[in-house]
Amino acid sequence: MSKICYTIGEVAQLLGENTSLVRFWSDSFSEFIHPRRNNKGNRLYSPEDVEIFQKLHLLVKERGLTLEGAKKLLCDNSEGNDNRYEVVQKLKSIKSLLEEVKSTI
Repeated sequence: MSKICYTIGEVAQLLGENTSLVRFWSDSFSEFIHPRRNNKGNRLYSPEDVEIFQKLHLLVKERGLTLEGAKKLLCDNSEGNDNRYEVVQKLKSIKSLLEEVKSTI
């Protein structure tokens, strides 16, 4: 992530979800996600917030956990010992690279 802050629309686009879901998750997981507000009152998310959103997306949308289950996992992993998210991201990038190589053959 190269930006300093992301708008709610940019976060929604990164996740492939609606802005209403991003807003809901932001409100529901306020102990993990801390948006700043600009002069207009729009939410601005840090790269760390975006990483939390991506972890939530993985837990809720891909693994099928409930919001309570995802919140429990995030609370239990407050020290940062769970690196499954990073492993999944690396595997996805490897998969896309392999698919790209396969399409050139």
